Amino acid sequence: MELQNKATSLWGNFFDVRMVQMRTFHMTWFSFFACFFAWFGIAPLMSVVRDELMLTREQVGWAIIGSVSMTIFARLFIGWLVDRIGPRKSYTWLLILGSLPVMGIGLAQTFETFLLFRVLIGGIGASFVITQYHTSVMFAPNVVGQANATSAGWGNLGGGVTQFVMPLLFSVFVVGFGFSEAIGWRLSMVVVGVIIFLCGIAYYFLTQDAPDGNFDDLRAKGMMPEKKQVTGAYMTALKDPRVWVLFVIYGACFGIELTVNNVAALYFIDYFDLTLVTAGLVAASFGLMNIFARTLGGLFGDNFGALWGLRGRSFWLFVCILFEGIALMIFSQMQVLFLALPSLIVFSLFTQMAEGATYSVVPFINKKALGAVAGVVGAGGNAGAVLAGFLFKGAIEWNQAFFILGIIVTAASFLAFFVRFSTKQEDEERAAFAAANIETLRRKAARANADFEAGLAAIEARKTQTAS
Repeated sequence: MELQNKATSLWGNFFDVRMVQMRTFHMTWFSFFACFFAWFGIAPLMSVVRDELMLTREQVGWAIIGSVSMTIFARLFIGWLVDRIGPRKSYTWLLILGSLPVMGIGLAQTFETFLLFRVLIGGIGASFVITQYHTSVMFAPNVVGQANATSAGWGNLGGGVTQFVMPLLFSVFVVGFGFSEAIGWRLSMVVVGVIIFLCGIAYYFLTQDAPDGNFDDLRAKGMMPEKKQVTGAYMTALKDPRVWVLFVIYGACFGIELTVNNVAALYFIDYFDLTLVTAGLVAASFGLMNIFARTLGGLFGDNFGALWGLRGRSFWLFVCILFEGIALMIFSQMQVLFLALPSLIVFSLFTQMAEGATYSVVPFINKKALGAVAGVVGAGGNAGAVLAGFLFKGAIEWNQAFFILGIIVTAASFLAFFVRFSTKQEDEERAAFAAANIETLRRKAARANADFEAGLAAIEARKTQTAS
């Protein structure tokens, strides 16, 4: 059975936090933003860490791989868990427990301990699955693509913001308070960990699992399947080849974004001879595109869905991935900054639109196992990042690694044509889409009518007051 009373408009009620759907939306994207910020908070400071811990280029490569490897398993697990206990409890515990290694990385004194904490921090990357799950159950089919894309995109924005905020925070501790560089980067991570912990507390008290209540209450009322049915639905989702196609496709977009977040600052320091702060600002331009690029991917996904149904969403996904691969190959060949920066921005635009396009398709694959599908596809992003990370271990130059990835992404774009839907499901989703649009118009008409009647009442009140 499908959850009811989903929001049929995102932007029309954007600031109405009295609506549980909008309050949850804002808590979800901000919590994901904080997680993404913490996940890659150490990346722009890696030149300092590298010098202090005397890391080799290969060890830096292993740190890049380690930061995204744990997330594969965390996302697979959280996809199963969120179907069982709900997104509210899942997110709360993930944020609270995830804050510990974020703060704990400051204890690292050797490569081995640094790598251990870097791997553990990767667990908070599972926050993405809960983010997409929670917005999917809160928003109707006519806006779910843009709701998913915006919440994820603004969350991913943390990967861009951290590129320039962390060097500035590091400078405050070192220059402002006079701490050594070794203490400065450690204290910077402690500050971020505290923020993550506080987000976990807030998430528990400010959100609920679904529009009509929390999962425990809905199950007690017979409005949701029991927990024991979740595992069966999970296994059914794993047998669907479309899930694994999207697994690969998401690895070709989000996996590339994770890789760039990890290496961008060092790439511009080593290949363009920039300073720590300047390299952070340049690298930030990639992540900052998330403020609108991923939303565009979901918005156009909804529009293509309105015009051509579910197959339209799949075709839009193909377009985004194809141009992402081409743009990445172009970026890899840029050798001067004034050409590298605009090509990086174009590459970022298509990468993040591809991510939004992917999750405009995900909610329609298997509604009974939404957590499973979101978890598996999300894990694909990290699997892609792990595989891409091996190209940055020092065997080849990093610009060559980017070119190879561009070829792989371009080839992967054609997999989108294998994400197909039955005629029955196409018809059902067209009907649901139309119903959601009608509901949106009905609510707008009701608000307009209420405003009109209030205006008439005010006029009559003034007439009465004048007459008296």
